[in-house]
Parts: sequence; C-alpha cells; structure tokens
Amino acid sequence: MQAAQDLADAVRTGLAERADPMKAPEMRAYMRSEMDFLGVQKPARRELTREIFRAHPLPDRESFTEAVLTLWRDAKYREERYVALDLTGDRAYARWLDSESLELYDELIVTGAWWDYVDEIAVRRVGPILRAEPEVLKPRLRDWAADADLWRRRTAVICQIGSKDATDTSLLSKTIELNVADKDFFLRKGIGWALREYAKTDPGWVRQFVTTHPGLSSLSQREALKHL
Repeated sequence: MQAAQDLADAVRTGLAERADPMKAPEMRAYMRSEMDFLGVQKPARRELTREIFRAHPLPDRESFTEAVLTLWRDAKYREERYVALDLTGDRAYARWLDSESLELYDELIVTGAWWDYVDEIAVRRVGPILRAEPEVLKPRLRDWAADADLWRRRTAVICQIGSKDATDTSLLSKTIELNVADKDFFLRKGIGWALREYAKTDPGWVRQFVTTHPGLSSLSQREALKHL
C-alpha cells in the first residue's frame, strides 16, 4: 500500500536527518539492545512524528496496520520501532484501538521481547482494549498469562495498570497466580508493579492479596507494598 510505504520512507529519512552518532552508543547500552540506535531522543522523535503523521494520513485500517508492520519488521534501528508504537497511539487512529488489532499487538509483543516495547503496548494499547471489550479480551489474557512466552505473560499481568476503579481484580489475581512461582525478574517486577499501582485505588485489597499469597517473591512483595 503506497500510503503506508510513503509514511515509512518519510520516517526513515527524518530519523536519519536527526541522528546523533554520539548519543547512539549510550542509548543502546542503556537499553541493552541488540538492535542499533540512531541516537534520536524522544523529544526530537515526537517532533518528527507530529510532522510526518499529519503529512501522511492513512485512510483505512489496512494501510494503518501495514505502516506499523513496515516500520517494525524492516527496522534497522530501534527508533523505527518506537515510531511504529507512536503510530499505534496517535489520536487520528484511535478508532482502531480495538480487539481487531490484537493480533498486531501480539506480534509486536512477541517479536519485540523487551520491556521498552512491551510495557507501552500492555498498558497503553491492550489495557484500553480490555476496558472497552472485556468479554473479548479476558479469555485471551488468561491464555497469555499461562503462555510459554514471557512477554505475553508480563502483558497479561501489567495491562490493567492505570485502570483504577475499572480494574478487574479477578483477572488480576488469576494472571498473577499463574506466574507467582516464576523466577524471571521481569515477571516478578511486573507483578509488584501491577499490585503497587492498584494499591493507589484499593490498598486494603492489595494488603490482603499479599498476605494470602505467601508464594510471592520478595521482590514482588516489596514493590507491592512500597507505598503502603
């Protein structure tokens, strides 16, 4: 689709023009990234995406999905994938933030396989879809919570961060309980983060959950009770 390709080409040209070779190694080291960086920091990237997204509107869901996947799959630099995520969060395409896009986000989660990608998708993409379409998303998230893929599991655990009173505590409990024995740092940290954020809404529920789940790792417990 030409509209998607034009947008992707403009993104790559714009990123190359803003590249900072002095910053790139520092950014790569911080993120422990196998993929190279261009050295384009977030403020410059945001300025670029505002300009390009306005100049290259995508007329339908198919071209939107194609643009995201073109930037993602063909990326040589991590910033290209950041722009792909920025595109999924652009207000112009909010109407496609729904369960029909879940397969797209699933691919980004599994192939991204690192916290900087996955946390953005989990909290800001999957979470809103869950709140809008709970009957569609809950069975899928229960499956993800028991999946072999670490990042699907982390997504299932943390996707309700920010849901506040709309948090489905039954789902939160289930996704944590399925992973409570896992020794992976990112899962343990994610469990603690999810509980800590919900504690801002219902501290009593979180205290009770921690008390009744002694199998929680010390890391998860510390994070959960951090502000209580």
